[in-house]
Amino acid sequence: MSAIQSTAGVTSLVNAAASQSAGASKPEGFSQLIADLLRDANGQQVQANQSLESFAAGETDSVQDVVLAMAKADMSFRFLLELRNQLIESYQEISRMQV
Repeated sequence: MSAIQSTAGVTSLVNAAASQSAGASKPEGFSQLIADLLRDANGQQVQANQSLESFAAGETDSVQDVVLAMAKADMSFRFLLELRNQLIESYQEISRMQV
């Protein structure tokens, strides 16, 4: 696993946004992008838990793989948390606007 693979969620979000701005024939919706990011983050969390369980059971002795899987899951979660915070902040700012 490389560091490039750990940013797959961010890269897919950027690529989808670029294809939407370029006038792609069938753009994904924002809700689909969020669903994909959630699915990716959940998959990384499951993979981290599986690698931790296999390490605890003695099936593998690679501490680096376990730490890398945990770091990737943590990074994905932090990204989603920051995205949520930004969305809530934007919603609150829009709701404070006077029309």
